[in-house]
Amino acid sequence: MSSATGVLRRARSGSEGYARYAAGRLLGAGVSLVAVLVTGFFLFRLIPGDPVKFMTGGRPISAEQLAAYRREFGMDLPWWQQFADYCGRALTGDLGASYQFRAPVVDKIAEALPHTLLLTGTAFVLYTALGVALGTRAAWRRGGAGDRFHTGLALTLYSVPSFWLGLLLIVVFAVGAGPLPGLFPTGGMESGTSEGFGYVLDVAHHLVLPVVTLVAVEYGQTLLVTRSALLDEVGADYLTTARAKGLRDVQVRRRHAVPNAALPTVTLVFVNLGRIVAGTILVETVFSWPGLGGLFYQALSVPDLPLVQGLFLVFAAAVILMNTAADLLCPFLDPRVGR
Repeated sequence: MSSATGVLRRARSGSEGYARYAAGRLLGAGVSLVAVLVTGFFLFRLIPGDPVKFMTGGRPISAEQLAAYRREFGMDLPWWQQFADYCGRALTGDLGASYQFRAPVVDKIAEALPHTLLLTGTAFVLYTALGVALGTRAAWRRGGAGDRFHTGLALTLYSVPSFWLGLLLIVVFAVGAGPLPGLFPTGGMESGTSEGFGYVLDVAHHLVLPVVTLVAVEYGQTLLVTRSALLDEVGADYLTTARAKGLRDVQVRRRHAVPNAALPTVTLVFVNLGRIVAGTILVETVFSWPGLGGLFYQALSVPDLPLVQGLFLVFAAAVILMNTAADLLCPFLDPRVGR
């Protein structure tokens, strides 16, 4: 009876401890979102440029017309009133109207989001799988030729600027270099001449070079984190015990070593999952990909303040929410977390 009571007490204590841990993480996420909301409003107003002059196309206009434009977009109001209106609308899901597109920011984000998810989501699946597989192999055979090669290549590619690698791939595989003809489109998402299954192939053809760029630059981080985490487990006593029980080396790795080394990799996967929504501004710009990253670049060039602020909020919120999800999951992977 007393044993059952002790088990119930420990379970209740563990539930209460996790509830406090989760509440702290959720509170931290809320504070971070508020900080992003405030930062986004003030930060982008430091960007040089006048949106009104952009909207007029550089044509000479009268002072009355200039004032009318400013009144239309609320730019004639005091900064504190603009900030209050911005916060009030953002809390209801209204991110304002884009200056250059004359459309709701939410609609522009919803229009570009699927394109970004297609590009970065495809790259995410590939570089995560590649990084985990090669990182596991490199750690398990540490010091070997494969470990040195993959680690060196990962470090090299991880340090390469994504826009530079993208331009290099365009020069070699899109434009053509020497006897090598151009094999892939130089940019865009589609040619606009295909339908049905041909359209799918056309998009896949346009997808190759930007995905290769992202995978080449990003897989190294997953490889290095996985390798480092697994190296901490390789010499553990429980692995020696598992081998002594007659388990094959591959079974020891898959059943014991990899699950116990998964926490850092899982955390990184969730962080990268949050970055999927943000896309990659440089890669999307280099390849003229019509996603959120390219939209952000266009908005910065005006500057289109409502669109920039809305995109910044969406990007940051996605990363914060995925980080919070990783924090909430960690105690289930490692009970020592959150105690």
